[in-house]
Amino acid sequence: MRRALAGCVALSVGAAPVGVFLTLRRMSLMSEAMSHAILPGAAVGFLWAGLSLPAMTLGGLVAGLAVAMLSGLVARSTVLREDASLAAFYLISLAGGVLLISARGSSIDLLHILFGTVLALDDDALVLLGGISTVTLIGLAVAYRPLVMECVDPLFLRSVGRASGPVHYAFLALVVLNLVGGFAALGTLLAVGLMLLPAITARFWAVDLSGLLPASVVLALMASVAGLLVSYYASLPTGPAIVLAAGALYLASMLLGPRGGLVWRLIPARHLEA
Repeated sequence: MRRALAGCVALSVGAAPVGVFLTLRRMSLMSEAMSHAILPGAAVGFLWAGLSLPAMTLGGLVAGLAVAMLSGLVARSTVLREDASLAAFYLISLAGGVLLISARGSSIDLLHILFGTVLALDDDALVLLGGISTVTLIGLAVAYRPLVMECVDPLFLRSVGRASGPVHYAFLALVVLNLVGGFAALGTLLAVGLMLLPAITARFWAVDLSGLLPASVVLALMASVAGLLVSYYASLPTGPAIVLAAGALYLASMLLGPRGGLVWRLIPARHLEA
């Protein structure tokens, strides 16, 4: 449980801020596609070295970056838009990864890769998650201003310099990196949950980036602690419990959040008087 908590803390600190930028750039569903796109690389690593975290992580990272780059290349070279090309590549990747694991492994191996084993994190996994969080925070700090500008006015960023393309691909690399880290703890199907749900929920508690980023991290940490406790005392699967805890925070914030919550919208606003 201590190792699981440490891994979830590292994942929350790195993945939640990335999720905030994904939602601001209207790329939320792209992260879901990318979480499936890493599966064939992880499958190749599994077939090569078994349940070896370094091998599966390296394979997933290569597969995710390859899908991101290929979808961008196709979008810029053909009539397809990037979301359509990404959808095509991720479906091919998902089917190929499941086929590889099913052909050479067992159903237990497939469930392990799809849903993760957060209670089985070892020292190597914790070092990996801590390194990914560190790289993510440094990358976001370095590219903060162009990232914010691309969220607000991407056309202006393209007109004043050539930073738009490199920043976009560097951000995609951070997304893939955090999904690979989440894959080690929560599996490919649940990795995106701790990235997006706290970021979406933060919109009900803050209005600008100075509040959204820390709010998303705090909400991710709350979901991690609550999910671990519920799974421990109720004997439930840990990964789904963490994501459902994040979902419960989202529903509660949607009702009670001070920034657009449904309950506050039902209360008549006071009008200014001269």
